[in-house]
Amino acid sequence: MELWEEQENTCERAVLVGLHANTFTKEEDASWESLDELEDLLKTAGGECAAKMLQNRAAPDARTFLGEGKVQELCELAKQNDATLIVVDNELSPSQMRVLEEMTGRTVLDRSALILDIFAQRARTGEGKLQVELAQYQYILPRLAGMGKVLSRQGGGIGTRGPGESKLESDRRHIRRRIDKLRRDLESVRQVRSVQRRQRKKAELPMVAIVGYTNAGKSTLLNTLTGAGIEANDRLFDTLDPTTRKLRISDTQEILLSDTVGFIRKLPHHLVSAFKATLEELAYADVLLHVVDISSDDWREQAETVDQVISQLNAGQIPQILVCNKADRCTNPDLIPSGRGVVAISAKYGRGMDELKAAIEEALGRGKHRVTLLIPYADGYRLDQIHQEAKVFSTEYEAEGTRVEIECDDKLYGQLREYEVRADG
Repeated sequence: MELWEEQENTCERAVLVGLHANTFTKEEDASWESLDELEDLLKTAGGECAAKMLQNRAAPDARTFLGEGKVQELCELAKQNDATLIVVDNELSPSQMRVLEEMTGRTVLDRSALILDIFAQRARTGEGKLQVELAQYQYILPRLAGMGKVLSRQGGGIGTRGPGESKLESDRRHIRRRIDKLRRDLESVRQVRSVQRRQRKKAELPMVAIVGYTNAGKSTLLNTLTGAGIEANDRLFDTLDPTTRKLRISDTQEILLSDTVGFIRKLPHHLVSAFKATLEELAYADVLLHVVDISSDDWREQAETVDQVISQLNAGQIPQILVCNKADRCTNPDLIPSGRGVVAISAKYGRGMDELKAAIEEALGRGKHRVTLLIPYADGYRLDQIHQEAKVFSTEYEAEGTRVEIECDDKLYGQLREYEVRADG
């Protein structure tokens, strides 16, 4: 069974369980709301929720995670509901996963494994598959000793997509070598993207990236604005491989508009790491369109999750437009935010697109400096930087150095302002 071999997926019934503990951080904790989201993830993976359980403890049990009594209750619940799968909303250690499998007699997955399984289904391009495979091997490596039950299952199923039996039965050295190879391949991808970014700068087309919580409507927005023709379904992580299209937002301004993979609470750290080649594009965008599902009661918490990932990727300083999507479904329009940098839209019905284009054009013009610089010949390296990161209008060679008229952002202007030629000087 190879990594991307098509498998027939039967609808597996699962009991979903989470642990709320006083010692947990917000990211580690579970709640009825996060269990509802876990149910959506399970459906996306092709499974069916048979029952849910939330355990409250002062701290997780070191051996069983949930505690002996709750595990027995979990066994009964799974038996009563004909469930063959246990999905835990929190992250389990390899030993806890192994103990729970032994005690319940059923396959046990944690939230990270379920998300990885969905990504394995969604990846279509070679790059996407490389990134998912790397994330899966990084997840599997510390858990090899406890995966005997999963590896023995025939016919695939939730949590078994990805690296096949023959690969997983290899020793750790082989898997580490594979991880090193995948990292080298993805580093090549990053270098290609770096070249593409330089070419975009030369073409003087600003990059606008669409970000947001999974299923907020990012692909629908890209389709509505550009006619990209991306399949947009009402399910989590429907877009994994990014798409970029040109878009004219006014008579004088054209942009490159790119969508990204959706974010979610408790997104596995090794998944963010594996997708760095794709996600780091955000750090080079000129504007971020942060799309939120304004009809969701949890939109603020979801937006906070997205902002945390954006900060992880060192993109927190990039101008953002808050795009309040699905405004037509909001039961109380008065609760929709308003003001500068906020636009209410309905991507599905094409409402608010002119306002959004105007907001993008305004954001692109914000923080821009049109200046004339005189670069001494001894500092010629600055000219390379200027041609890579700024828009150049004219170049003249004088006795003291190179005189250039450019337009640049705040960051670059701060680095170059010592060379500025002022009218009064």
